[in-house]
Amino acid sequence: MVDEGGIESPNYGVPALDKALDILELLAGSKEGMTLGEIAAAVDRSVNQIYRTLVTLERRGYLFRARPSGLYFLSLMLFEIAHRQEPMRGLIDMALPAMRSLSEAIGQSSNLSIHDAGRVVVIAQIDSPSPFGFRVRAGATFPLFESATGRMLMAFEPEASARPWLDLSIPEAERATMLGRLALIREQGFEEDPDSLQPGITDLAFPIRSRDGRVVAALTVPYVATSYSRRPIGEVREAAQTAAAAIHAAIRGEGT
Repeated sequence: MVDEGGIESPNYGVPALDKALDILELLAGSKEGMTLGEIAAAVDRSVNQIYRTLVTLERRGYLFRARPSGLYFLSLMLFEIAHRQEPMRGLIDMALPAMRSLSEAIGQSSNLSIHDAGRVVVIAQIDSPSPFGFRVRAGATFPLFESATGRMLMAFEPEASARPWLDLSIPEAERATMLGRLALIREQGFEEDPDSLQPGITDLAFPIRSRDGRVVAALTVPYVATSYSRRPIGEVREAAQTAAAAIHAAIRGEGT
């Protein structure tokens, strides 16, 4: 290995660790699970080379193996570890009271999401108190530009941070249109759009700001319009905006 100064430095790679990380990264992108043989082929190693690594990861709770199919899946261990991180845990704890009050008032579910490595990750969820509602589980991930939440987060991301994800995700011919849409979101302060994946749902996404004003998360209400809905979408929009402001106040330590 050669560093930036052109000086050769020792290779401190750990093969066993490389194998474990390769497997975790592979299964993170697999929705249907993979067999031992499929994993070995995908990471370009023999079954014998990865078997003990899989056994260890399963024993430590990072993977689980479905029986009798033998398919390996990624567990929620990494998600749980991320939530032990103090900033993440603190954000969730400060947001939950306002989210509970919001969902109770509007009779709809709500969720809190962040941008992580080119995807939207749901970090907290409050179920609808009504007999009906749309639920998004904590830990679920969504594309950045194909979801109202992701577009809202990207709209308030610094241009230097957002541009690489835009170039990676959006065809060149469509980038100007997306940039215009992001500008509109910034101007109105939130995103509202029919869910592209779930017909009959309108996503309302509002920014959650840190102490210094940066947008660090999104509060989203997947609004389900039925004859049983307690509140019309206009009132839900106002309530969600008020809840987002309450979370920002909690982050700033106001009213405590």
